[in-house]
Amino acid sequence: MDETLDAIIVGGGMVGAAVAAALGQAGLRVAVVEGGPPPAAIPIEAPFDLRVSSLNLASQRLLEEVGAWDHIPEARRCPFRHIEASDAADKRHIRFSAEALELPDFGHFVENRVIRQALWRRLEEIPEVTTLCHARPVAWLPGGHHSLMELDDGRMLAARLVVGADGAGSQTRELAGIATRDEEYGQRALIINVRTRLPQQDVSWQRFTPAGPQAMLPLPGHHASLVWYDGAEATLAREALDDEALRLAIEHDFPARLGGVEAVLGRASFPIRRRHAERYVRSRLALVGDAAHVIHPLAGQGLNLGLQDAEALSRRVIAAFHAGRDPGGYPVLAGYARERRPQTLAMIAAMETFHRVFTGAAPLRHAGAAGLALAERLEGAKRVVMRHALGV
Repeated sequence: MDETLDAIIVGGGMVGAAVAAALGQAGLRVAVVEGGPPPAAIPIEAPFDLRVSSLNLASQRLLEEVGAWDHIPEARRCPFRHIEASDAADKRHIRFSAEALELPDFGHFVENRVIRQALWRRLEEIPEVTTLCHARPVAWLPGGHHSLMELDDGRMLAARLVVGADGAGSQTRELAGIATRDEEYGQRALIINVRTRLPQQDVSWQRFTPAGPQAMLPLPGHHASLVWYDGAEATLAREALDDEALRLAIEHDFPARLGGVEAVLGRASFPIRRRHAERYVRSRLALVGDAAHVIHPLAGQGLNLGLQDAEALSRRVIAAFHAGRDPGGYPVLAGYARERRPQTLAMIAAMETFHRVFTGAAPLRHAGAAGLALAERLEGAKRVVMRHALGV
């Protein structure tokens, strides 16, 4: 490319593709640098993937605004209208209902690969967006009016803004010299796709146990995604079980309201860790999504936080562009950081509190269970919490 671009988006995942779509449809010239291939087509009858995300209403609204939501087939998304959380004994709980907020639902559970494919289909429709696959950055040089980025295939790009959306191990963040603060929790999460005896549910629930939460995420039809947190050794032992042994372990340890499991369809586990960039922006560079923050996944808010980053950054960059100001100038990026960093820190603090309380000593766990029971009776507070979680 001989011209100076308005933005280079490093990373073509869900968050990076959302930024690219928002900027491109607003008229900015954008290049997406993606280390792998473009997403492959997903047959409508394909088995559900293990990687599933909760899209809240704000995230769904963003996908609608960038033109990607209509590319997500209805058969691959599952609405949820109720959210439940309970203590280990499954006696004290809190329940949220979309009806109480006069909403049709709280959002949808959708496979990550389906969301990404929908966004890439939208990118193909936007002339201002160029995708460069099988390419990675190897050098970044900031400048006064634009910055230069060298790719591992020898190409050199120039842009007024670089957006690092390349995940937790972000090369962009490393090239920019931005450090992170990390914490390992000593836990793993086992993700299990199952076929259930009950038809499609519209309830997402989580039970807090001393070893870690157990969660059920509904999927279309007689399907669900289960998340089982525990110590690394116990989780790896469960992951190694054959399908029938794992099915029996689920029925023994999970709450009866799961409705019974007919078959285990897939499983995988990953370690639980937190990572937070010490800063989100530098001159002509901004970090979004997992490149900026990885939080404890117990509330399933990781992708929603990343898409909120995408919305906030895009909004500010587009406003500057249309006003004739420098869209990659530091005042624009500093405003983004001031908006997003406190909100992310608040979410990190909330997740830390839940984790410490419900996996801590017995008095803490009892206090947490009592807190659930009390919160269930505070309807006003419940509505405030849910509107915050939904981004509305």
